[in-house]
Amino acid sequence: MKNIKRFRILVMGRANAGKTTILQRVCNSTDKPEIFDGKGNKLPCLMVSEVHIEAEYFQRGYHNIQHELVFQSNPGFVFHDSCGFEAGSTQQFDQMKHFVADHAVTTRVNERIHAIWFCIPMTDSHRTVTAAEQKFFNECDTGHVVPVIVLVTKVDALHLDAIQELQDEGIEIEQTEEIISEKQGELHEKWLGHVKHKLDMCKFPPKGYIPLQKMHQEGADCTPLMDCTAKFLNEEGLQRLLISTQQSSIGICVKYAVNK
Repeated sequence: MKNIKRFRILVMGRANAGKTTILQRVCNSTDKPEIFDGKGNKLPCLMVSEVHIEAEYFQRGYHNIQHELVFQSNPGFVFHDSCGFEAGSTQQFDQMKHFVADHAVTTRVNERIHAIWFCIPMTDSHRTVTAAEQKFFNECDTGHVVPVIVLVTKVDALHLDAIQELQDEGIEIEQTEEIISEKQGELHEKWLGHVKHKLDMCKFPPKGYIPLQKMHQEGADCTPLMDCTAKFLNEEGLQRLLISTQQSSIGICVKYAVNK
């Protein structure tokens, strides 16, 4: 375990699920990550007709799962990003499945993935669990080695849903932020329960669920995400590596130091 230098995470989910923003918050950065190939070579930042290729890489979901994403602000984390599954490509799914199977148990310890974050956004609240996501949790067994944690992202989007539902119910919403907040909380519990119900019935359900909101704000609190991830790691050495790498909270460092 002492030979493992960096904590490696596979980030999955649809395009526009807020994946890049979450990674920026985790690494305390507003920059895009640098991109490396599987051999550690930095990929050049190309310009074609004044269109930034790296920008399109993130905005349009042109991802190679083998590529390593590293933020200069915290190079202790290495991220891999899968293609958005809404494309429905069997080839993409098979590539992802092979990557997970290989990197979960590889003897090359510094290439092993330690956790998978699967992002499901609340912006698509009427289809929170798609057939593609159920396919992943029914077919991809990471065993007890790599925990899969569902990140329920963009919870803030339920604010507008709450307003719409209140208006549909004929409730005046002017100067009633408290009522809107209460309705938003109800929707949050409803859809989180729906996600859990659907995925917990799958053959290989996720280990945990963590709702995330306000991730678009600099300085957003990532402590719950770090705590949840550490909780499901099956090796104490990996827990120490994650806690020492994260920059979100001194409190979580103290917590694990006391517990251990």
